[in-house]
Amino acid sequence: MNKYKVIMIIILSIVICLFNSVIAKDKSLPLLSKVIYLDPGHGGADSGAYYKNYKESDLNLEISKKVMKVLKEEGAVVYLTRYGDYDLSVSNAWNRKRSDLSRRANIINKSKCDLYLSIHLNADDSGLLHGAEVYYDTINPENEKIASIFQDEFKKHLNTNRDYKENSTKYLQRRVNRPGVLLEVGFLSNASERALLTNETYQNKLANVIKNSVSRYFES
Repeated sequence: MNKYKVIMIIILSIVICLFNSVIAKDKSLPLLSKVIYLDPGHGGADSGAYYKNYKESDLNLEISKKVMKVLKEEGAVVYLTRYGDYDLSVSNAWNRKRSDLSRRANIINKSKCDLYLSIHLNADDSGLLHGAEVYYDTINPENEKIASIFQDEFKKHLNTNRDYKENSTKYLQRRVNRPGVLLEVGFLSNASERALLTNETYQNKLANVIKNSVSRYFES
């Protein structure tokens, strides 16, 4: 009888250890099983904003890949709408830009992802404006909450006093029904901010601010 009691105690101890291991793993991976789609804006013939040799499309992709890396480290399943310098339009599209955005929206919607983030850089003719800001569309009731959280984190950790804004004129955002927002992470047209946005250390900082914003949203 004592022999069986010892065996049962050993089995129970193993079960408890496994259970604690699962809990510990879950705490160390706060975004475990969350599916996130990142959309690096522009690509291919569409460079977006540019300054000399710097193209928005390239920087969007560099930043998105860094965001993907830190989100994966938190346990998230992360996809990009593009992994290189190309667009998603069909070859015979009469409106290449419209085709590109439509296909991105369809990919994100079909994924049933928990969150999507469209990553862009801003620009203006004066070169004076600066600061990261967030745009949201009211198509999904979660979007304003997400925008508020991201803008708050941007204000805390990045040099911006800008506010999040509703904008229902963006073609992609009007067609994506999954929760998510458009992040304009800085102005390429501003000399000081351009120096930051093209710097790998700052890009890593930006990626971590975005990761913390994602974590805060899911915690809420």
